[in-house]
Amino acid sequence: MNDLSNRLLQRDEPLRIHLIGVAGSGMSGLALLLLGMGHRVSGSDKVTTAETERMQGLGLLFSSPHSAEAVKDADVVVYSSAIKPENPAYAAAAAAGIPLYRRAECLAAILHTKQGIIIAGTHGKTTTSAMTAHVLREAGLDPCHYVGAEIPILGANARWSETGGYMVAEGDESDGTLALYRPLHSLILNVEAEHLDFYRDLDHIREVFTALADQTTGKLVYCHEDGVAHEICSKRENMINYGWQDATFTATGIRELKGTTAFTVHKLGETLGDIELGIPGRHNVLNALGAIALADCCGASFPLIARALASFAGAKRRFETKYLSANYHIIDDYGHHPTELGATLQTARTLKPTRLIVLFQPHRYTRTQALADDFGKVLQAADRTFVTDIYPASEPPIPGVSGETIAEAMKRHGVAPVTVVPDLATAHHLIGNILRPGDMLITLGAGNVHEVGTRLAADLKVLEEMQALMPPGEIDGVLYEPMSRHTTMLVGGPAQYWLEPRSFYAFAFLVEYCRARGIPVRVVGRGSNLLVRDGGIRGAVIHPSGGAFEEVSLAPGKGTIIAGAGVRLQKIASFAAANGIAGFEWMEGIPGNVGGSLRMNAGAMGTETFDQVLRVTFLDEDGVIRTRERAEIEAGYRNVPELRRNFALQAVFKGKSDQPLAIKQRIEDSRDKRRASQPVSASAGCIFRNPETIPAGKLVDELGLKGTVIGNAAISEIHGNFIVNQGGATATDILKLIETIRAKARKERGVELETEVKVIGEDDVVF
Repeated sequence: MNDLSNRLLQRDEPLRIHLIGVAGSGMSGLALLLLGMGHRVSGSDKVTTAETERMQGLGLLFSSPHSAEAVKDADVVVYSSAIKPENPAYAAAAAAGIPLYRRAECLAAILHTKQGIIIAGTHGKTTTSAMTAHVLREAGLDPCHYVGAEIPILGANARWSETGGYMVAEGDESDGTLALYRPLHSLILNVEAEHLDFYRDLDHIREVFTALADQTTGKLVYCHEDGVAHEICSKRENMINYGWQDATFTATGIRELKGTTAFTVHKLGETLGDIELGIPGRHNVLNALGAIALADCCGASFPLIARALASFAGAKRRFETKYLSANYHIIDDYGHHPTELGATLQTARTLKPTRLIVLFQPHRYTRTQALADDFGKVLQAADRTFVTDIYPASEPPIPGVSGETIAEAMKRHGVAPVTVVPDLATAHHLIGNILRPGDMLITLGAGNVHEVGTRLAADLKVLEEMQALMPPGEIDGVLYEPMSRHTTMLVGGPAQYWLEPRSFYAFAFLVEYCRARGIPVRVVGRGSNLLVRDGGIRGAVIHPSGGAFEEVSLAPGKGTIIAGAGVRLQKIASFAAANGIAGFEWMEGIPGNVGGSLRMNAGAMGTETFDQVLRVTFLDEDGVIRTRERAEIEAGYRNVPELRRNFALQAVFKGKSDQPLAIKQRIEDSRDKRRASQPVSASAGCIFRNPETIPAGKLVDELGLKGTVIGNAAISEIHGNFIVNQGGATATDILKLIETIRAKARKERGVELETEVKVIGEDDVVF
């Protein structure tokens, strides 16, 4: 290793160094250090990323995919732990006799060119490394640093300095390479059973940390609260410790503030002063004490240390706020070990959310299998937990080990609700729909679970902005509302934004807001003639509800009724009968509302909606609310062109006077007829328009398709033009039945059936 360190220091002869797997956070940090040292650096990876593009601007020669050509003329090749010997760049370097180094070996060689400071531990090392580098920088010591995550306050995950004498590096213990380092100072945060895919047991892990302690020539700082770290370090002459009491550095008077933590620092019983740490959590007080001890070893003054810690803002994916408003807080954290989860949830509770909701992505099969019981205990701290399937991190599956393993462990240890969500791509739909004001959501895990919080944050921002721009109570809204709750067929994926305006003005505002931002708009009433695909509806679904939309009353003029677009047709029939107005009996058995009935010119018993319309109030394409008389509106069979472009808000209907008892009898007769001729199971009404030559239901009967079942959907035995949901059917089941009918009608009778039911939405999830 000293040979490589010496070669790296020979600046008059820069090395040509190639990094295999340069897009990873660890390898990208090496690239930044080597570029800063003046070497000619190239790198390759499977894909181009934003990070590789940024590094190219700093001088990296990048290529993708990996190739033998990439290592041509290289003096040194460095590879990440994910690279296999059959990788073309690795194989070519080996064949050519080019020296090959693991990532940690190269980092150790760089570290040994400076006064190295290693931060090690099972967890907390990224935050503490970043904290230490920031403190030393603010103290004027201009350190180099190498940290395993993006650190906004440091500007990058790695930086080389020619003038600074110190180099702060996060030491990775996962593969035993921690023993490669020979630093000036070391900090051991904690030592727990972890990475058992590599280590035999805790004793094996202890050996590696002991080797680091043996090879530390300056001060060995450790956490007094950790039993194993205490065993390894406490009897060494060069040790310094920190903790809550009986340690070199201690903290008292801890106050959890809103997003920060205040405390008083003491050294050997002497008060040094007060700290207000820029991040929350008692566990971060311990991390800060470790950074303070290291900075003190390097000669930094306490006032400069305190000022630096006050401005420290944390690392990416370490209790990182993704979204914060008066109503919601979304946090992402890299924690994937039970101790980390426990500390994170404890910190979250100090912020006093109404409900603490957790989405946890287990990391590695071996860790899940070994620590499931501990995960089951610590996750009891959440009010509701969702568990994804395991992020394998290149591990092969272990039979019987999955996200369900964590859920079962939780059920053994308490009653905290837990739900398994195997498909991470749609996890945000389930979680976003149950979020309520006052909730805090934490996404936890070392994999890609953070993507869920990112999606939710973007959509929550839009939803809350819509509501904030209107007076309180004008718009109710939720994310990812299942359309199965709002269609009579009881199927359909989620609506990205489900919006319920309470006034015509709020409705007009929503349409204008969405159109201005390119958000698709759909207006849905009771969903009685609607089939929503399983992928749901991208954009806004507006459901006129409450206020003027739900009002029905007598209008000026004998036998005249005014009703909002959200009024159920059955309600109009009942209202008319109670007021001695006939002509609305046909509406009694139709499950739709006024808005949908107007748009489709719905009908039954020989009557259509527009047979009774006097005038319609609607929102036009220009965002203006207008009223038109019946004579100005074209209405055909199940088709009103004007209301395909515009949105109905209210209508005035005309009936005729009659005796309430006579009206009631006709309603009962209509109800009995429907019961005898139509199925009572969930359906969307008639699926097909009647062809000119034969009623669609009779055609289906003659084709012998009644009773045909696909999945949990069936063609009704009672009426061939109805498809019913027998319980748990999907839109895909129903669409397959529709196509089965159409194909047979086309082949055997030459009839091209057209659907009367409106089919909307996406086949697959796109939001």
